[in-house]
Amino acid sequence: MTASHRRPGALLVVLLTGQAMASMDSSITAVAAPAIRADLGGPAAVQQLVLAGYTLTFAVLVVVGARLGARHGGSRVFLVGLAGFTLASLACGAAPTPVTLVLARVAQGAAGALMVPQVLALIRTALPDAARARAVGAYSMVLALGVAAGQVLGGLLVTLDLGGLTWRLAFLVNVPVGVILQVVGRRVLAGSPAPPARREPLDLPGAALLAAAMLTLVLPLVLGTAGWVRVTAVAAGAVGLRLFLRYESRRARRHEAPLLDVAVLRHPGVPAGLLACCVVMGCYAGFLFVFTLRAQDALGLAALAAGLAFLPYATGFALCGLAVARLPGAARTVLPVVGPLVLAVVIVGLAALSARSWPWLAGGMLLLLGGAAHAAAFSPLVTRLTAVVPASAATALSAAVSTGTLLAAVLGVAVVGGLHLSLTAAGEDGLGLALPPALAVAALLVTGAFAGRRAVRPVRSPGTPVGTRAA
Repeated sequence: MTASHRRPGALLVVLLTGQAMASMDSSITAVAAPAIRADLGGPAAVQQLVLAGYTLTFAVLVVVGARLGARHGGSRVFLVGLAGFTLASLACGAAPTPVTLVLARVAQGAAGALMVPQVLALIRTALPDAARARAVGAYSMVLALGVAAGQVLGGLLVTLDLGGLTWRLAFLVNVPVGVILQVVGRRVLAGSPAPPARREPLDLPGAALLAAAMLTLVLPLVLGTAGWVRVTAVAAGAVGLRLFLRYESRRARRHEAPLLDVAVLRHPGVPAGLLACCVVMGCYAGFLFVFTLRAQDALGLAALAAGLAFLPYATGFALCGLAVARLPGAARTVLPVVGPLVLAVVIVGLAALSARSWPWLAGGMLLLLGGAAHAAAFSPLVTRLTAVVPASAATALSAAVSTGTLLAAVLGVAVVGGLHLSLTAAGEDGLGLALPPALAVAALLVTGAFAGRRAVRPVRSPGTPVGTRAA
């Protein structure tokens, strides 16, 4: 038994805390953005890059980070990424100008791209089977709720203004956490699987092709460009990603190490499961973005109050996410279908109830149910994906999940948030402002339910008669 197996709890805490730091970073910065602008100033484009630099760099490099983990060992790359993230957070908190803050944010994104893909891969390869299902449930919770937790924490830190640090504390809080994780991580990760003895050369052409596709797709979306530019970017980015996948398939057929092992997408249920995960996460990101804007702009809640209003959602997700692993297999196959449908009803109901003011009791109850529905939709899917993919493909799966959910979140904010902003600019309010984005999210969640059904349906073994379930 390895050292990691003897301390699965400590290992999981280290991995998930690192994941939480990376997941919360973008929303913490978004909440702190007004204070940053007031303190540092700078051109509008630079201020946008303070927010977008992290997401852009992470999106471009996350698959490269996963591949480096496969080549050099997930434990080693995780700790390198953690150290880089901690140092970059310190640089962000000490940044004297907007330009230095942007550069530090880019460094944070690069370090996060090294750290994050190793989390799911190490859960798959370094934890014993008995602990893995619960670990995946906890991972799903951190992945989904990191953004919401960042909003609450960012609002609290900026509001408290400890030591006159205002927005700087939102970055500096990562430093002591990162140092502690580094010390503990070096001990609990010592027994994790070693890297392969023979290391294939890194696929640099594939990395360049993927970077071009991701930048084309993500850059116009996160910088808020015109509508026709966004549509063109999505189309061009999709073509670029398709070319990347074809190139990687050719490398694999020639027995050359690909940047991303696309064979992971051929396992039964994986394409549908990834699609369902992406739909749910994209809808969640769009819903959270619109909820935050409406709560503060239309309903008059302060930033911290808006974050606290969302806490029931996080509570519902946590309770259901941790309970899912204890449910029988038959129940877990139903949840990815029922969860998105319930979440769709909750989001439409919230829009109708909060057209003019925020109903704290009814809204909190609906958000509690919505968080549970989100966990029911998402956690079993991630568990399913990790179960059907062999350990040798764990890093490829982790890269696919990280990249897919990130792109889905960016697209969800662009599409659903863009609809909300367009309605706001047109002078809509009340139901006219609240209902259309909610209905758009609900329609997407219905497609997610269909994808979830395909992902969890039984796999028929070769030679099994049609209509008979494989054992």
